[in-house]
Amino acid sequence: MQVFHTESKIIITCNKRLSPYLQREVEALGYEPVRVFPTGVELKGTVTDTIPLNLNLRCASQVLYSLKTFTARDPKELYDELVSIEWEKLIDFTGYFSVSSNVNNEHILTPLFANVKVKDAIVDRIKSVKGIRPDSGPEVNKAVVHLYWQDDRAEIFLDTSGETLAKHSYRKIPGKAPMLEALAASTIMATKWDMKSTFINPMCGSGTLAIEAALLATDKSPGLFRMNYAFMHILGYDETVFFAERRTLKDKAKKETGFKIIASDISEDAVDIARKNARTAGVEHLIDFAVCDFEDTEVPEQPGIVMFNPEYGERLGVHTKLEITYKRMGDFMKKKCLGYDGYVFTGNPDLAKKIGLKAARKIEFYNGKLDCRLFEYELYLGSKREPKEEN
Repeated sequence: MQVFHTESKIIITCNKRLSPYLQREVEALGYEPVRVFPTGVELKGTVTDTIPLNLNLRCASQVLYSLKTFTARDPKELYDELVSIEWEKLIDFTGYFSVSSNVNNEHILTPLFANVKVKDAIVDRIKSVKGIRPDSGPEVNKAVVHLYWQDDRAEIFLDTSGETLAKHSYRKIPGKAPMLEALAASTIMATKWDMKSTFINPMCGSGTLAIEAALLATDKSPGLFRMNYAFMHILGYDETVFFAERRTLKDKAKKETGFKIIASDISEDAVDIARKNARTAGVEHLIDFAVCDFEDTEVPEQPGIVMFNPEYGERLGVHTKLEITYKRMGDFMKKKCLGYDGYVFTGNPDLAKKIGLKAARKIEFYNGKLDCRLFEYELYLGSKREPKEEN
């Protein structure tokens, strides 16, 4: 089974509402999507094609290579179909693998039971051919097999990623309520920022938005921070392809930018965490960090964007304080950021009204399961027109 050289369906998954930005990335790499859906992108390719996808994509979660699609009404039919696959040509019998799944079948009360049936089929097949059972368990740091099973339709994949791609491996200290790296990259891609002008991130927290902005501006890919993927543990893997792609990533990454990226926070601890995360990402020298109230954040001459990711006030009893904060954010953008484009990412539409500006766009995202919006404000200079206040 020459999966590194045989074309099949590839499904690249992402968090809900990130697929437009994932599609943009996939096309920029020269791949042509067959289908785009709310949680991913489908294309055709080999496992070799998944290597640059894994190393380059910022908005993705997993890159899945389809092995077989079949009908399975119950666990026995699932097992019978899976045990017929030549797993001994995919997984080292002296190695280790894990199983993940997305299951909705009347006979399955817990996904763990489906995972066990997949594991049993793989182990039994390899033992019957090689006489030895491979090890298996929950860790996803070696070969990973993924089952998609809805009603009587099943599909089995090689998960070529393993650990999720949505975390970009540089954030060793998460800080308080951090934004997932894939979400941060997607929200920046949704803005009008040209990656050549000022990027200001007041209330920066652990620094994810500022760091992702620096990585985008310097064309520095997430694959530079990671040395282990599940595709490395599939039989037939040629490490020269991986290292050649990694050299390409290194060569294209820029070391400097000709503009400012500014990140500020009133918390000294938050700025210290952000600075350390930026150092791990290799972009600390590209970001001007400051400990200050957001109203005192430096705002160089426009053009550029200013981007907030404030608290949403999910807990009771904090709204009054946050209402004042959101109003101050609006005042800051109106008074100090004219000529910029302003952005506020929040999961609280009532608080967003307190900003006092009319949004030019309200871009839909999820943060986990929380329905969120990225509000865009056009902060025109007085010579054009003043930003409109919301009624």
